[in-house]
Amino acid sequence: MQPMLTTLVDKPFHQEGWVYEIKWDGYRAISYLQGSEVNIESRNAKPFNDKFYPIHNSLIKWNQNAVVDGEIVVLDSRGHANFSGIQNWRSEADGQLIYYVFDLLWLDGEDLTSLPLIHRKEMLQEIMPDDELIRFSETFHVSGTDIYAQAEKLGLEGIIAKRADSFYIQGKRTSDWLKIKVNQRQEVVIGGYTLNEDSGKLFSSLLVGVYEGKSLVYTGKVGTGFTEKMQRDMMVKFKSRIVPTSPFDEIPDVNKPSRFRPNPPNARATWLKPELVCEVSFTEMTTDGVMRHPSFQGMRDDKDAKAVVREEQASVSKIISDKDSEKKSEQSTVAQSDERKIKSKKSKTGLVTPVRSQERKTLLNPTDETQVREVKSQQIKFTNLSKVYWPAEGVTKRDMINYYYQIAPYILPYLVDRPQSLNRFPNGIKGKSFYQKDVTGKVPDWVEQYLYHSSDSTEDKHFMVPRSEADVLLMATMGCIEMNPWSSTTEKPEHPDWCIIDLDPDKNSFDQVIEAAQVTKQVLDEIGVASHCKTSGSTGLHIYLPLGAKYTYEDSKEFARSIVKVVHSLIPKFTSIERTVANRGGKMYLDFLQNRPQATLAAPYSLRPKPGATVSMPLHWEEVKKGLAMSDFTIFNAVERVRNEGDLFKPVLGKAIDLHKAWKKLPHID
Repeated sequence: MQPMLTTLVDKPFHQEGWVYEIKWDGYRAISYLQGSEVNIESRNAKPFNDKFYPIHNSLIKWNQNAVVDGEIVVLDSRGHANFSGIQNWRSEADGQLIYYVFDLLWLDGEDLTSLPLIHRKEMLQEIMPDDELIRFSETFHVSGTDIYAQAEKLGLEGIIAKRADSFYIQGKRTSDWLKIKVNQRQEVVIGGYTLNEDSGKLFSSLLVGVYEGKSLVYTGKVGTGFTEKMQRDMMVKFKSRIVPTSPFDEIPDVNKPSRFRPNPPNARATWLKPELVCEVSFTEMTTDGVMRHPSFQGMRDDKDAKAVVREEQASVSKIISDKDSEKKSEQSTVAQSDERKIKSKKSKTGLVTPVRSQERKTLLNPTDETQVREVKSQQIKFTNLSKVYWPAEGVTKRDMINYYYQIAPYILPYLVDRPQSLNRFPNGIKGKSFYQKDVTGKVPDWVEQYLYHSSDSTEDKHFMVPRSEADVLLMATMGCIEMNPWSSTTEKPEHPDWCIIDLDPDKNSFDQVIEAAQVTKQVLDEIGVASHCKTSGSTGLHIYLPLGAKYTYEDSKEFARSIVKVVHSLIPKFTSIERTVANRGGKMYLDFLQNRPQATLAAPYSLRPKPGATVSMPLHWEEVKKGLAMSDFTIFNAVERVRNEGDLFKPVLGKAIDLHKAWKKLPHID
């Protein structure tokens, strides 16, 4: 179906029989819904399913047999549509997508386009889903001049006025739907670009125009509104479209002096095939058809260049006069009655609704195999994203990176400023893996590194030291399924922030691991020591005690040794404190040696290279009981759990225990 189009008019108005909507600054989209089969198309029939995949997924969940018309936008925190946001949107990390639906064209096999607008809107309201991404574009039955004033005050693009009894006329620009813009905007075709002498930019300005018949007519130079990244992206599109001659009907003088710039900039023009469309804002149009003070707003991939013409403002007074002189049909009267009914149903809200507080979703989109994303001001290239890392579960490298993006706010406190022992799985859990401590010359220059000397080498080596989520995602794209930090930071490298008791089973059941954890907690409770438990994500449990970097690794290790001696004395039948595996007799190892310098364990919330894509998950002590399973916490549910429960391990980085006081309370065991 071809969308019904609006006519630009010169001023706002109020007239009986008209309703008003916000003019959303995004991409027009008609969606075809047949249960789980959904297709979203732009106004020139370009597919939007993959480009705006969250909207596509939400429309599938809607489960309707319908055709709807609306606008896909990216909203900021105020609820305002951001056109540059929609133009640059690649994944959910780029902003909050919303699909504002304003018309219902078909429903359950019935063509509704010959019904009055207000009937279609009422039917649309009845079937709207409870979905944060799909919103009904509110209809306001108020003074058009008042709503325009509000839109102007809020800095919105404008408003749309629609006759309440209007039919849906496909592909036509009619006087039944009118747009009144707050600021002047125009879609234009890019016919070339200039580069000024001695400029350090990729280009200085765009040369743009509109079609009049078959001729491309020049409308000006656009030299502002670009970021460096925009210019890089645009130059990629320009490269394949360079032509030797001007596409304009008359060759523009790119060095024409003006009263604002009397000295020509000595610019050189490069001509392009007139295939690309962008949108610009401007203050006014001169008598010779050139825009004054144009500013680039963004590319319009959803528009056909041949359809771009100069928008002329029609006289709203004439349109209203012509409409009023038309004979009102019985249908119009009914429509206005229904319009009042709709108004009474509608709750009183502001013009715009801010987005709900959004948790992180995806950094990488589900289709592109290679993606470059900016994370904390650093450009990171993510490659081989469809490579399967957990074959049985079908979990890909893309899934893993998206997980670490979502979990980053929770895992970062246990990684920041802590040297990492990288455990890399470039081909997933079934492929070969290797440990990498020295990252000298193997990571970008922006990565913090920590110098160390190993006992078996005189060479300088460097651990990687995360400072932000950019480092976490860099490690993930390097194939680090798990994150393995030191227990201390580079600020106090000899003083760990926590003491660890690692319950490492051999031939034991997990119920025995749970029993050992419960006994350990009982011992710690008796000496007044706060403890915190997490799954290892493999076969065991880890118990952490907060030290606050007040004690040495030696203190931590010996304290843990004393604790596990007591625990072993209470459950000797299935535990061991023997370091040598052969001497344990298949019993669970109560490991205290994790409290040594440079020793590492999987961080809280870290994925593990194990079947099931398990996660090392912090627990409430009440959860450490029979029935607990490692498979309870995986890449599929960990983020939702953490958002619901919060960071249960936060106290580990809080107030330190009084280690020496607690030590004295422990029974002495040889």
